[in-house]
Amino acid sequence: MILPVEKSKSSIRGAFILFEGCDRAGKSTQAAKLFESLDALGVPVKLWKFPDRTTLIGHMIDKYLKSGHDLDDRAIHLLFSANRWECKSVMKDILLDGTTLIVDRYAYSGVAYSAAKDLELEWCKSPDIGLLTPDIVFFMDMKAEEAAKRGGFGEELYEKKEFQEKVRDVFMLLKERTWETLDARKSVTELYEHIGKMSLKIIQECKGLPLKEDLWKS
Repeated sequence: MILPVEKSKSSIRGAFILFEGCDRAGKSTQAAKLFESLDALGVPVKLWKFPDRTTLIGHMIDKYLKSGHDLDDRAIHLLFSANRWECKSVMKDILLDGTTLIVDRYAYSGVAYSAAKDLELEWCKSPDIGLLTPDIVFFMDMKAEEAAKRGGFGEELYEKKEFQEKVRDVFMLLKERTWETLDARKSVTELYEHIGKMSLKIIQECKGLPLKEDLWKS
């Protein structure tokens, strides 16, 4: 049973909880489930998803992903990065206001998908240097052949088995100490039991700690 977070006068900011992984690995399902659970416990929380298709740049990305039209790989990479930068200040305000932010995809996905198209890894990381850094990354790990069995696979531009395997390989290169790798083949309930407990632990640990804005800074 997951217990509610204790209220504390020392609480300064919310936690930045990120879900990453290849397509159809269950990121959105777990992110939504965590949001609903924390909200029910009275924890201030918001759910965010990248690309944020509600913004000006997000509308451009949405049209590109659904159209199947060709666009220079470097141009689309910078477009995705710009979408994250245009949201940074709002995300920062939310976290500093004491609200936990659950994010579905972020800069790691941006790099993994672009590097899988044979762009140089360090170049792919460079536009996102200095963004907010997650407090924990739940990496939903699943091979493409398993993801392809799930409903909806193949509906968007990058949902091809061979490409998704390359994306997974890049994710493995990006793993850091804040990553919690999960077997996405497990049941939704089994996965959530672990995610929920880990999230409450991170939320407690973030109390009184400064917000990190040092993504990929050396």
